[in-house]
Amino acid sequence: MTVPNVDLIDGTAMPQLGFGVFQVGNDEAESAVTIALRNGYRSIDTASAYGNEEGVGRALRASELPRDELFVTSKVWNSDQGYDDTMRAYEASLRRLGLEYLDLYLIHWPMPGRDRYLETWRALERLKHDGRVRSIGVSNFTVETLRRVIDEADVVPAVNQIELHPYFQQDGMRAFHRDHGIRTEAWAPLGQGHGLLDDPALDRIAQAHGRTPAQIALGWHLKIGNVVIPKSATPSRIAENIDVFGFELTPDDMKTLGEMDKGLRFGPDPATFESD
Repeated sequence: MTVPNVDLIDGTAMPQLGFGVFQVGNDEAESAVTIALRNGYRSIDTASAYGNEEGVGRALRASELPRDELFVTSKVWNSDQGYDDTMRAYEASLRRLGLEYLDLYLIHWPMPGRDRYLETWRALERLKHDGRVRSIGVSNFTVETLRRVIDEADVVPAVNQIELHPYFQQDGMRAFHRDHGIRTEAWAPLGQGHGLLDDPALDRIAQAHGRTPAQIALGWHLKIGNVVIPKSATPSRIAENIDVFGFELTPDDMKTLGEMDKGLRFGPDPATFESD
């Protein structure tokens, strides 16, 4: 399976569909990433906070795939924010992954109450300037925190990875991203098990196309231009989630999916989330 690329604002090409390993243990991550790579995934999204960078790294090395065919993302955790701590955290992630560079490095949460994300961003800018990271971005940033980075820093974030699914479509956030050349990347693209995949409207579209509800939801993400990183440790679902390029959602399908927005956020609110 060949996944199409999207171009980031800095010219880097990023696979539009990748594989996430949130809440997957170290050993399980090694197995899951191995299966994902065999099924054609080339973009792997991890984070220091996930505690599985070593397992991800083992799978990447065992695959023997050329490094330039892989797109590896990690994230700096909240307790490592600040310029010097971020630089140390980056080196630690590289060691655990067994890599010489990352394709994308993100600030995991803005934590506006602590007000360290600008220092952290300047460390990411240095890593990019020095060629240690191909692209830099953020995760869970709001319009307010993103605008401050854009106004006060030198490099516009290439990506903002946010909670986004048909029940929480974030139209305003996506519009802000488009206006500033920032790529929207969706985490929890299938709603994190909160009933989205049982929605009758989604099921009707799935039956019409001979597809699963998960494939329809992922097809919707791709159709509106999101980068998407579904997560699973089940081999059949890993294969199912990448098999989403052989059908076309109709305008009526997209209208129905667009009307599913309930404003339901299932994860923390980034405007108030403050955690080590």
